[in-house]
Amino acid sequence: MARKAEQVVSVGSRQLTLTNLEKVMYPETGTTKGDVIRYYSEVAGFLLPYAAGRPVTRKRWVDGVDGPVFFQKDLEASAPEWVPRQVIHHKDHDNEYPVLDAADGPATLAWFAQLAALELHVPQWRFTADGERGDPDRMVFDLDPGEGVGLPECVEVARLVRAILDDLGMPTVPVTSGSKGIHLYAVLDGTHSSEQISELAHELARSLEADHPDLVISTMRKADRRGKVMVDWSQNNAAKTTIAPYSLRGRSRPYVAMPRTWREITSGRLRQIEMGEVMGILRRRGDAAEPLAPGATPGAGATPGAQERPGAGQRGRARRSRSASGAGEAEAGTSGDRLARYRSMRDATRTPEPVPAHAGTQGTGAPIFVIQRHEARRLHHDFRLERDGVLVSWALPKGVPALGERNHLAVHVEDHPLEYASFQGDIPRGEYGAGHVEIWDHGSYETEKWRDDEVIVTLYGATDGGLGGEPAKLALIRTDRDEDKNWLIHRMALDGAPAAEGGHVDAARGAEAPARGSRSRAGAARPSRPAREEYLPMLAELGSERELPGGEDLAVEMKWDGVRVIAYVQDGSTRLMSRNNLDITSTYPEFAALAELLGGHDAVLDGEVIAVDRHGYPSFGLLQQRMRLSRPADVSRARRSVPVRFVLFDILALDGEDLSERPYRERRRALEETVSPTAEVLVPPQLELGVAEGLEQARELHLEGIVVKDRGEPYFPGRRSRAWTKIKLHRTQEVIVGGWRPGQGRRSGGIGSLLLGVPDGERLCYVGRVGTGFGEDALAELERLTRRLARKTSPLSGVPTADARDAHWIAPVLVGEVQYAERTTDGRLRQASWRGLRPDKSPEQVRAEW
Repeated sequence: MARKAEQVVSVGSRQLTLTNLEKVMYPETGTTKGDVIRYYSEVAGFLLPYAAGRPVTRKRWVDGVDGPVFFQKDLEASAPEWVPRQVIHHKDHDNEYPVLDAADGPATLAWFAQLAALELHVPQWRFTADGERGDPDRMVFDLDPGEGVGLPECVEVARLVRAILDDLGMPTVPVTSGSKGIHLYAVLDGTHSSEQISELAHELARSLEADHPDLVISTMRKADRRGKVMVDWSQNNAAKTTIAPYSLRGRSRPYVAMPRTWREITSGRLRQIEMGEVMGILRRRGDAAEPLAPGATPGAGATPGAQERPGAGQRGRARRSRSASGAGEAEAGTSGDRLARYRSMRDATRTPEPVPAHAGTQGTGAPIFVIQRHEARRLHHDFRLERDGVLVSWALPKGVPALGERNHLAVHVEDHPLEYASFQGDIPRGEYGAGHVEIWDHGSYETEKWRDDEVIVTLYGATDGGLGGEPAKLALIRTDRDEDKNWLIHRMALDGAPAAEGGHVDAARGAEAPARGSRSRAGAARPSRPAREEYLPMLAELGSERELPGGEDLAVEMKWDGVRVIAYVQDGSTRLMSRNNLDITSTYPEFAALAELLGGHDAVLDGEVIAVDRHGYPSFGLLQQRMRLSRPADVSRARRSVPVRFVLFDILALDGEDLSERPYRERRRALEETVSPTAEVLVPPQLELGVAEGLEQARELHLEGIVVKDRGEPYFPGRRSRAWTKIKLHRTQEVIVGGWRPGQGRRSGGIGSLLLGVPDGERLCYVGRVGTGFGEDALAELERLTRRLARKTSPLSGVPTADARDAHWIAPVLVGEVQYAERTTDGRLRQASWRGLRPDKSPEQVRAEW
């Protein structure tokens, strides 16, 4: 149905008159003003935290991106009276800017879009409560590729910048700019002026140019940029602005300044993101810019006025040097105030935490300790020891280790005031450390050793405390000579002997070393390697019996008709991640008790979740009813009608040790020794069969086929390898949906068939239509999704005129799977049948299976 020429809509408590909604703003994609307004309405909750409280400069394209652009600072005279505004005073004039806020921000964004303001630009500072210009809370670098270079070179420079900022204790957030390059933001604590931050950014850019002259340039002259990436530091000037995260760009296509994860940045497949993809990405992995939000952990506060160039050979000298004893140099501008950083991270008017003006004094009795249980974004414990009038503090992600347990990580954080020892309560949402705090144990302690790199104390806690009323001897060991952040905490026997089971603590290395001659569970004597934080699943190559792995020791396993899942089991809890790295723990609560099957071990497990029909056979169609659910009520209802099983076939880490480089025979043995299978968690046996017999058994079990694995090969995370070869009984192909054609008869007015594509280099090549295999629920979901993804032009290359004549096009973000009989000479799929959507896979992961 055509839109009306004029519409009055409500956004929050405000009413807006919208006109010319069908006006095309991006001719290349057919994106209309209505599409732009819809985008800013959907993304408002993500955009506002990074633009609110700042003056907004707009770039307007009233005739679309092919027409002239107007750069507008002052608020329009026709602006609704409810639009927030602030005045910036200059020597010879004043500018009144619009300002986004939480209450009217969504309505203001819609009003901007109605005026064809596609781009929103903001500075790195925010207005203070009295309307003055504040100090910057973030630093930005614009990595702009010159002629002859592109995003890959920008990624290389982004890594260099990140390394330096990490050394300075400043968290970073990358943003693909929606234009040519990358913006890299660093989080600041808001205690330095724009001039100081600009100077620091300029020094950093110059140092990168000096260290990498063939790759980096820091001057503004375009003639010098060919073949290099310019590190533009100038946008830290208080008078300069940067495109706001999640803002559209006025380019040929509706690209977005899109916050990215570092995994996405370094994936090797980086590209600019379009408007139609944004909400799908956010639903899959959340907001990557969250460290920039107000209340997030600020940077450590490097000294902006430092003259030493923090180049590659000098980064050790640029690192923070605040030691556990407090004897290291004070942070910039604090004059030795041990609580300066603590206060800079908290607003005494918004948090119940104690925020004293000064540190305390050392008491005359035994010093105190406190351990607090902190339910913040992640549950952890905070360990605090009284020392020199403050509480020297560490965060313990895995809590206090038990006697005989492995070392735990201890993250050295800012000193806390002595008053914090009695603090319990709730830190409000939006504030630093938001969540519930309660005292786990408290008392006094004796010091055996206190050095910059090692602390040994004996705690005497409360009789009803978490330590059980028994003395506890703990050793804290710094793991890096130049970095004061990461330590290890170890529980020692009271006689002073290390309590590690089968190992010892090497204080010089700060890690647990295996006892001489010790062997892993897999049976091979070798030094342990720490487990990775995240693993991507290893993938099999499609093949035939003639294309099997080259080794002589081969395992034949069933190919399960489900979705790939990596399970992280740690400290009794289970986290499930899909192939495209989405957290799907809530989708399959059946496996929350997976830890109980591991006998107290931590592990990373690889497997496949399958649904079984009433005959006990795996059913991918049935699994579709579970794959997209996350709300507890929906999942609870589906569990009764769609039972699922977790089929485990590999183990990648065990008790913090990485097993991925070990041969598959060792990993398989470790898996079988570690997991106690149940009716819902299976470790199916490897078949002592040949390929032909394995395929016949797969046919009898109604499975896809088999996987043949070389038992002598390691695990290759995130890679396809001939070490695993899949042999299918029927042909299937993952596809990207590019559009749909209307149906007839009972499908009249709805989807009759889907138009499909498979990537071929930079193109999305048309491979045919699919019009069978849809259930009613599947059609209803597809119609809902395609309505939201509608676009004016085809994303598919090579669509015949007959198929394109009545087609409705959509953004190419939906991944599905089809079964087919064969391919025609022109690459079309014959007799294709729809198997279902694959929300566990992203378009970038689709590849031709022929």
